[in-house]
Amino acid sequence: MTNYIHVDKKGSDFGLGNGESPFLTIDKAASVAQPGDSIIVHEGVYREEITHINTGLSESRRISFEAAKDERVIIKGSEEITEWQQIDDSIWKVEIDNKIFKDFNPFATKLFGDWLVVDNDKSLGQVYLNDQSLFEVSEYEQLIEPKKIEETLDHWTNKQVTYDYKDESIYVWYAKVDKDITTIYANFHEFNPNNEVTEINVRQNAFRPFKMHTNYITIRNFEIANVATQWSPPTAAQTGMIDTHWSKGWIIENNILYNAMCSAIAIGKEISTGDNLNTYRKDKPGYQYQIETVFKAVNSDWNKETIGSHIIRNNEIHDCGQNAVVGHLGSAFSKIYNNHIYNIGNKREFFGHEIAGIKLHAAIDTQVYNNYVHNCSLGMWFDWQTQGTRISKNIFNDNTRDLFVEVSSGPYIVDNNVLTADYALDNHAQGGAYVNNIINGEIVHRLMLDRATPYHVPHSTLIAGFAPVYGGDDRFYNNIFIGKANISNIGTDIYNEYTTSLLEYKEKVAKEEGDHEAFHKIKQPVFIDDNAYLNQAHPFNREHHYFKNDSFNPNLSIIEEGKDVFLNIDVPDNFLDFKGEIHDTETLPKVRLVDANFEDANGKPLTINTDLIDDIRQKQSLIGPLQNLTAGSNKVKIWTKK
Repeated sequence: MTNYIHVDKKGSDFGLGNGESPFLTIDKAASVAQPGDSIIVHEGVYREEITHINTGLSESRRISFEAAKDERVIIKGSEEITEWQQIDDSIWKVEIDNKIFKDFNPFATKLFGDWLVVDNDKSLGQVYLNDQSLFEVSEYEQLIEPKKIEETLDHWTNKQVTYDYKDESIYVWYAKVDKDITTIYANFHEFNPNNEVTEINVRQNAFRPFKMHTNYITIRNFEIANVATQWSPPTAAQTGMIDTHWSKGWIIENNILYNAMCSAIAIGKEISTGDNLNTYRKDKPGYQYQIETVFKAVNSDWNKETIGSHIIRNNEIHDCGQNAVVGHLGSAFSKIYNNHIYNIGNKREFFGHEIAGIKLHAAIDTQVYNNYVHNCSLGMWFDWQTQGTRISKNIFNDNTRDLFVEVSSGPYIVDNNVLTADYALDNHAQGGAYVNNIINGEIVHRLMLDRATPYHVPHSTLIAGFAPVYGGDDRFYNNIFIGKANISNIGTDIYNEYTTSLLEYKEKVAKEEGDHEAFHKIKQPVFIDDNAYLNQAHPFNREHHYFKNDSFNPNLSIIEEGKDVFLNIDVPDNFLDFKGEIHDTETLPKVRLVDANFEDANGKPLTINTDLIDDIRQKQSLIGPLQNLTAGSNKVKIWTKK
């Protein structure tokens, strides 16, 4: 029988924790909750960190944290600040006693870590005006005439771009930290900060247990905001507003999370396997330290029995600097689905090589599906050891880039997704199966011969070997490629020099001299058939069966109407006669290097037999993510916001 522990803004931490005598803080309830208990939090704003969390023992003996039914519960990493003093037309200042920060002052803590690129001395501090974060400047003089940013270099595409802010000027702040006082100056323009909700962040996390292996925790129905999370690369302790801290079996569902300085949800590694050693020591490449991180984890307790297997579902996550979800190693065996993710990495206050809506390393057997990801710098990034991973039925819209798979040997599956960015897909990997997708943008395909990365015994964390990315060993079936004006590399012609069978590949390798050197010279086989190419998209030159119409523009678009998301697409009459086979473990050739089949996460045969909206496919069905399109204009509801 479940024991319910209650928390209420009218309660007391000296209470009994029941409905009649609730606790005041969530952390107090956490400290007394035992396996099987459920903590019910009642309406209000809770400004605290929940750290004294005990472990659950199994799926049936979880410890749950949840907002009371139909009550709005907000957990904030910020404190409201009043008594601002006006010192100029729009410049205000406030002096803050450093006691408010306890042992962590974000304004005195620098954004820091491996693979981080910052153009200024950025801190973790944030100032919020009505829950909108302002921009930090490095000098007081920059407060006086803050200008709209017209152009800057976009590190994701290496192009000059213009960013359009809602206001004609940027709202900015500057902080001066002394021993006892932190003074914050801000340009609020037309606003009087004392008449608005004006806050600063003061906490590193919302939920993070002190102890590792705090397992089987559920967090649901909260609104969590304004937390000073640190940069989270794969070679450091990865942290978020919700931080699983190297544990197993968390369920994070039905929450609204926003304004994380860096990441909202962290399901990644802990500190003992690496702590930004490349940045501190500068004696080895970050690549080398990341390899060491993987081996330290394997030699410690990284395995399916103790780590990962998290569920992240039905959350709305937006306006975070680095990620909605981040994870290395600890993300293995997890499921991430039905989440609405947007405005990640768009503020452009800093840049680093770990920014995306979802950024996972070593996502072994991780399933990422049915997510709506839009208006992000990069939608999803799967980096290193993407093995047994399935990326399915996701909708990408208005991102700078949509999907990136890097230095992995597979097998991984990308099926029934809609990619719409001008820069749609980075494929710097091998061993992938791309089935029934719409790809409406450029594909960038690169070999990585100088960065051998691990691959694993199937469905395990045990390392089976290392391999560089030779290029190829990819499968493209039943996809729709749509060209765009002035954008190249849309289609599968990027593989024109590749072999098409393992036999042909081995025969060519045998003609080369040397051992491993020979394999660097010959491109691996690719398996490409039954794709459609519209509006100047181009096929692989050895593809046998394909549909091509250079003059037809399907006018693809994704639009929102209230909570519903629709895909608009025009279809030519003769396209309806072009059908593709259902693909499964038997029809997808196994990957060469890992010597592994395309299976489900449990090691059983899989069949890709449903489309984007879960309609069952016929044996011979229309290719692409929607099998029931008709000739002419189509408007199909493909997602609904919560």
